Amino acid sequence: VKMPTTQPIDSRLGSVLAFRRATAGDAAALAPLVLASGRQEFDWFLGVPPAECEAFLRHAIAAPSGRFSWKRHLVATLDGQPVAALAIQDGRKNRLDDLYAVRDFLQHFGPRRTPGIIRRGLILETEIPAPARRQTLLAHCATHPDLRGRGVFSALFAHAMTQLLLPAKAGQMLVLDVLDTNRRAASLYCELGFEPMEGGRRSARLPTHLAATRMRYRAQS
Repeated sequence: VKMPTTQPIDSRLGSVLAFRRATAGDAAALAPLVLASGRQEFDWFLGVPPAECEAFLRHAIAAPSGRFSWKRHLVATLDGQPVAALAIQDGRKNRLDDLYAVRDFLQHFGPRRTPGIIRRGLILETEIPAPARRQTLLAHCATHPDLRGRGVFSALFAHAMTQLLLPAKAGQMLVLDVLDTNRRAASLYCELGFEPMEGGRRSARLPTHLAATRMRYRAQS
């Protein structure tokens, strides 16, 4: 597989940036990164202030299972602390993700607020669906605000590709979602080798500011 051309990493970071799988102990550091990866989406479907969204994510990331779990994440670190992240959601292994999500909602928000969260989550999934069986979804893509534009996420993505942690071959499509208003992220994903896919039917109940595009990786031989 030919690697995509990516923005060069800042020379001051190249020698000190490290990559690894996340651990349960990373939950506190990962929560604000995951929130930043989809702040508008979390704000709408959880229906709580950012601080409570982050508290929920700390709880869900620390869990050993589910789409938010630390086990799904890769991180780039400086001095051992995560400064960029991505999650790998394999469509062949996500059958129980919705049940785990309901578990996390009930544990954190309780039975009164959970039904509304589930209802809004289902609406959001019409725009940002779970990966199909032959798809692997790249999710929770984020970099610490102080390090954006310095090649950190590109380096993390390249690490995942060279270590064969992400599919880029026939039979399993690598996809991601980006809000239509997030042109900076969309531009980066294009540079990494992604291209827009044809959109599906959007729910009339979804706020217009959450309109998104699914992109797929162009595998090159």
